[in-house]
Amino acid sequence: MPPEAWVTALVSLEGMGPARLRALGASFGEPRSSWEQVVGGKVHRHPDMAAVMGQRPDRVAALWAADAALIDPAMFWQRHVDAGVGVVVHGGPAYPDLLAADPEPPVILFQLGDPDVVVGPRVAIVGTRDCTRYGHELAFELAGDLSAAGVSIVSGLALGIDSAAHAGAVEVDGAPPIAVVGSGLDVIYPRRNGPLWREVARRGVIWSEYPLGSAAAGWHFPARNRLIAALSDVVVVVESHATGGALLTVDEALQRDRTVMAVPGPVRSAASAGTNQLLADGPATTVARDASDVLAALGMAPGSRRRAAERRARPLPGDQSVLDAMGWQPVTTDHLLLRTGLTFPDLAGALNRLEGDGWVAQRGGWFERRAKPGA
Repeated sequence: MPPEAWVTALVSLEGMGPARLRALGASFGEPRSSWEQVVGGKVHRHPDMAAVMGQRPDRVAALWAADAALIDPAMFWQRHVDAGVGVVVHGGPAYPDLLAADPEPPVILFQLGDPDVVVGPRVAIVGTRDCTRYGHELAFELAGDLSAAGVSIVSGLALGIDSAAHAGAVEVDGAPPIAVVGSGLDVIYPRRNGPLWREVARRGVIWSEYPLGSAAAGWHFPARNRLIAALSDVVVVVESHATGGALLTVDEALQRDRTVMAVPGPVRSAASAGTNQLLADGPATTVARDASDVLAALGMAPGSRRRAAERRARPLPGDQSVLDAMGWQPVTTDHLLLRTGLTFPDLAGALNRLEGDGWVAQRGGWFERRAKPGA
């Protein structure tokens, strides 16, 4: 199995967050070796692991070993293949450049949709789940105007401001939407957002750090917020109470030198207490009254429909069918022969051209799409 399969099994273990997953890789090297160490129940004996496993590392190690005994990594991997979920790992050719350079890059990403859409300017629109009608309408309108101007909207597909922003983005024929969620890609949270999830995946991309079947645990969302900030050029807070997840996203954005903007709200509205305080604190936060303010922060002229980067040219039509059959998971030539129906000489020729043009990389007999040609 490819390394992605072993990391998928590892991240399914109870309490296996990004920091612990990174520590496993640093401590034991190849993902398969990490899995074997987990199965053995002794990972807590490594000093770097003990540091991230809490006050009872021996207990965590025992729980992981018990969980691992119930998991067949090959079957779990096949479940993701069958579901059409793309899986990329840090250091792999398909891993997004934007996140590769992040101070806290995800070890693994699961994706629905086309990650190639992440090519132009991107604005995160975040805020409270318990938004007012004022906030909902403003987020919807702001996202629609920015999307129509060629700006991709990034958000978390949660209730409130997140949902309003992505609903506004898909309402227009604009830039592809981008989402980061805190559950497995088959666990739609909240359920009522099902149609919106599917539309975002169809027109853009949804990313998660969690494998299929993962519930939306509370500790997933602060980790998700760092990715929303990392993927954005500008973060706009529409409505936030005095405390809340949107302000955590602001902290992550400032740590990454992203521009932060806030929409002013009624001074008597609790839903705007956090955003108004951001503006009062200045100068790290600037005012976002409408799309023109945000476009100015991006260096784009108001009313323009330009994109910051053009979508790259597609491969030859015959080779494109091979690329489509490959998806966003490592595959072998046997997989591709079955999926495409091509003869071996025709498939080999297509793979040679795709690899030569930078669309595909080969690792130990496995072929994988690149994040972009020549990357």
